[in-house]
Amino acid sequence: MTHSSPEDAVVTEMLDPRLMADLLVDYCLEIEAGQHIVVRSSSLATPLLIELQRAILEREAWPRFDLSFPGQARGFYEHARSPQLDDFDNLAMAEAKGLSAVLGIQAPYETGELNGIDPARIQRALRGRAPVRERALSRRWCSTLWPTPAAASLAGMSLSDYAAFVAGATFLDRPDPVAAWNELRAFQHRLIERLGKAKELRIQGEGTDLTLQVHRRTWVNSDGRRNMPSGEVFTGPHETSAQGTIRFGVPSAPAGIAVDGVELTFRDGEVVDARAQVGEDYLREAIATDPGARRLGEIGIGTNFGIRRPTGTILFDEKIGGTVHLALGRSYPETGGRNQSALHWDLICDLRDGGSLSLDGEPLLVDRRFAGL
Repeated sequence: MTHSSPEDAVVTEMLDPRLMADLLVDYCLEIEAGQHIVVRSSSLATPLLIELQRAILEREAWPRFDLSFPGQARGFYEHARSPQLDDFDNLAMAEAKGLSAVLGIQAPYETGELNGIDPARIQRALRGRAPVRERALSRRWCSTLWPTPAAASLAGMSLSDYAAFVAGATFLDRPDPVAAWNELRAFQHRLIERLGKAKELRIQGEGTDLTLQVHRRTWVNSDGRRNMPSGEVFTGPHETSAQGTIRFGVPSAPAGIAVDGVELTFRDGEVVDARAQVGEDYLREAIATDPGARRLGEIGIGTNFGIRRPTGTILFDEKIGGTVHLALGRSYPETGGRNQSALHWDLICDLRDGGSLSLDGEPLLVDRRFAGL
């Protein structure tokens, strides 16, 4: 017998946890017998967690659940001493070495839990845990989200509407979700064929004119296996190539801290000026994390037109069809990017109303359309 809440009933009416669990286990993580799977979430994702336990056990693998509780993250930053901020737990490293795959499920109790926490403490902990994080990222991993009242409120939707939105974004509202993800992969493959021939990207829009060099870098087809939902292609730009200014009009909430209206100016690949209408203190602490935090580790292009509006959750917002996002900090090595940092912060530039992305002077993305694709 399982315990459910009225909120669970609202969500599961729109988003089938069994279908989602099977998609995560088979399509995203391709779990095999004997593997050790760590699932990180909160108890608000219980309907999905129960189905994940079933699905993982049926595939003769070993599930382990790491659940957070309300106020846990805030309490850590309020009470942690220097060793706990600047170092990592040996048990956490042992787990990272032993796991086969890790599944992170956002299911927030409160989206602004860390508002008011000194951003410098957050960055210290980020640096201290970098070895554990890098070890875990060397394994199979996937990130997703289960709808909660807090996440729905952040998106400005009712819980029912938000659950339906998540179902649409993950293609779980379609007769064959895996076939839908395969179709998107094929489109993104064609897009990468175009991008792979380019040397220079130029992003233009309101308050934005930025160029990047990407020749001989590898574009990755993000087709839902790492992020669910996904719908993007990405690479690591040349570390000294960014020139110009870019304005990110989509709000961001790294570590649950509201940041909006970010404007960055780059010279020879490095941030030389940084401003934000909201959260400027966090912005300045973030780019001071380490030397690599002032350079770009990623440029991504959103292709998921099932995500039609920002929701305040980067997992969804960076995939919006017709947007681009840049990440300050760590590169993904498989792209050929070499930037190293404890930071990886995605910031979104919306090109859907009057913006454009061009390749070596030829338009690729203009007014929500990919030219020639």
